[in-house]
Amino acid sequence: MISILSYGCGNISSIANMFRVLGIETRIAETPEQVLEAEKLILPGVGAFDYGMGRLHEAGLLDALNQVAHEKRIPVLGICLGMQLMCRMSEEGKLPGLGWIDADVKRFAFSEEQQHLKVPHMGWNSLQIVRENPIVVPEGMRQRFYFVHSYFVRCNDAGDVLATSHYGHDFVASFHRDNLYGVQFHPEKSHRYGLALMKHFGEL
Repeated sequence: MISILSYGCGNISSIANMFRVLGIETRIAETPEQVLEAEKLILPGVGAFDYGMGRLHEAGLLDALNQVAHEKRIPVLGICLGMQLMCRMSEEGKLPGLGWIDADVKRFAFSEEQQHLKVPHMGWNSLQIVRENPIVVPEGMRQRFYFVHSYFVRCNDAGDVLATSHYGHDFVASFHRDNLYGVQFHPEKSHRYGLALMKHFGEL
């Protein structure tokens, strides 16, 4: 059973549909009690950093999230904004993040020679897998995932980086520490590659 956090910032129906295709049961978690019952948790997210953190505060979810991340140590997967919320802070806002990963969120900024690159970074991009891991697994071919983001994660510990992608410069596309995983891209929009990643997460 995989719980998908609903806090007003995520595309939860598309994520649930992907797991349905895989034959993996899901449930929606909206309350602290439902979060604490989770066996695995998806932290989705679209939108602005402060809005996302504000929604978690308003719903009274922070203590429960910290418990499942650090005490119960269940697998947690942050997607797009959800990944960024797992970091310490973001240049996009003023509120502190969850601070689960020693990482900060930066805005894309390009040199004069790179002004043709538009922000947000939107569309398909390939991954460079940095180290072996249980969710971003080489599938025998170049994997491509769908991105939509104006800010990117910078890990302070290179050992947390699972995969990078390139848009003007290399940036962290996925990280992992202990039971915590994050992906900057949208697996639910990434067809067979996203389906494979979700399958691997479901099998943890």
